[in-house]
Amino acid sequence: MASDEIDQIRPAPRESESGGSSITQVSNNEQQNIISEKPQRRAGFGAEGEPEKTEVVSGKRKRDELQEEEVYDQLGFGYSSFKKWTILTVIFWIQVSMNFNTSLYSNGLKGISEEFGVSEQGARCGAMIFLIFYAFGCELWAPWSEEYGRKPVLQASLFLVNLWQLPVALAPNFTSIMVGRALGGLSSAGGSVTLGMIADMWDSDNQQYAVAYVVFSSVGGSVLGPIVGGFVQSSLDWRWCIWIQLIFGGVVQLIHLIFVPETRSTILIDRIAKKMRESGENPKIYGPTEEMSFRERFPTGDLMRTWFRPFHMFVTEPIVLVLSLLSGFSDALIFMFIQSFSLVYTQWGFNDWQNGLAFIGIGIGYLIAWALFIPAIKRNIKERKNNPDNERAQYESRLWWLLYTAPCLPIGLIGFAWTCGGPPVHWIGSMIFAAIVGIANYSIYMATIDYMICAYGPYSASATGGNGWARDFLAGVLTIPATPFFSNIGDKPLQYGSTILLSAVYVIYWKGPTLRANSKFAQQLATHRTGLNERRASVASQRAASRANSTAQV
Repeated sequence: MASDEIDQIRPAPRESESGGSSITQVSNNEQQNIISEKPQRRAGFGAEGEPEKTEVVSGKRKRDELQEEEVYDQLGFGYSSFKKWTILTVIFWIQVSMNFNTSLYSNGLKGISEEFGVSEQGARCGAMIFLIFYAFGCELWAPWSEEYGRKPVLQASLFLVNLWQLPVALAPNFTSIMVGRALGGLSSAGGSVTLGMIADMWDSDNQQYAVAYVVFSSVGGSVLGPIVGGFVQSSLDWRWCIWIQLIFGGVVQLIHLIFVPETRSTILIDRIAKKMRESGENPKIYGPTEEMSFRERFPTGDLMRTWFRPFHMFVTEPIVLVLSLLSGFSDALIFMFIQSFSLVYTQWGFNDWQNGLAFIGIGIGYLIAWALFIPAIKRNIKERKNNPDNERAQYESRLWWLLYTAPCLPIGLIGFAWTCGGPPVHWIGSMIFAAIVGIANYSIYMATIDYMICAYGPYSASATGGNGWARDFLAGVLTIPATPFFSNIGDKPLQYGSTILLSAVYVIYWKGPTLRANSKFAQQLATHRTGLNERRASVASQRAASRANSTAQV
């Protein structure tokens, strides 16, 4: 955030019955009950789903803690639409670059195989290990962005990803490639941070358009890689597949550094509180994470619980498990296509760059799906507005459009199986059905992420973390068997598997309220959201009354 923006940030005072500050102060009795002289709670990290407290005592000094609802309009939520979408567009290209890294490598397989004496199948381990480590890397980065802010963590991630491109681009042996790819995947923050930035600027009732935009960047980056890579493979040395990743990553990192401010609410509240103290407006005011040591911010128990929670929810929450497996399966298909499209289209005499252009069909499918979601989101917003007390309207209605687009997955797979056998069937047929698979992949990712964010609220980072982990992990695991699978496929197992998984979407749509009622995470959300909305409404009404009194006095 620029300094002139910070200068303009001043929370409006809220009048209390005593006429004092609106921030809750710690009473003398409460102070006597506090034994430790250090801050008694740690806001932000590990506080997922826990109700906010207002008292903080440091030493013997009584402090006021600045609350989010007090400065709600001055945080990321209060940015202008232009500023929000400018920030999101930079994040869009960062997400493209991260997924670009997962797929462009595959266009260097032939060169790697020839230079280092490994088989092309063995060279694919570099693609596999990046995706698998990427799956875990996203989860490892997420807690740090909650505590230290989105910008420094994303900068650190981008720097490390770019750094680990060098051992691959300059590799003297295949082991160096594997090590560089593994560390590059582990350094990728991915959607754990980018989706967090959406939550910093939009609440769950208004973030669907933003989520749809970022989801498009995620899936789009995966197919941009082979499109660019086809031309690189046909004209340049394999190492340029890595140098181009480094150039792309360096450019987006620089743009992010210059144009994107911090958006994490706790970091901004800390800055506002510090500015208020320095100006003398409120010498006792402090932010939620100020003056806390590393150990206070990151208790070992909280750290491990936060890292473990996505996997715990993945295996214990039926909604998270089923939707994540479906999302992971559909994304894994795209990466199987990346490994096997050359096998399919060489039957029609395609060269390297033509094989790359074959992925345009999937990209068109993503564009169509994104465009179709715009009216679907408008319909959903209207339905939720007209039925504020209807649980299905507020939650499961977000899956409504997926009921119609999810069948595109088995349809696309069946059609692709019928048309990918080479002449005399025209190659355009297989590309059309690949585009239909693309429609399904985008729709599944978008709808499942949107539903989980709404259904799990404060726990949505963990719920969507399980979704993202499944997508990357399954894509990595299926990278190696992709080519032999397409060489020996029989009796349409992919079509059967996708149909079974898709049936679960309809079960969740109709039985979602029952499943959420049995979820401790979803039930804690209801209490948390009610309390937060009441506090925000109270602050808004008191501010309005204060302005009305001031106007009347004038």
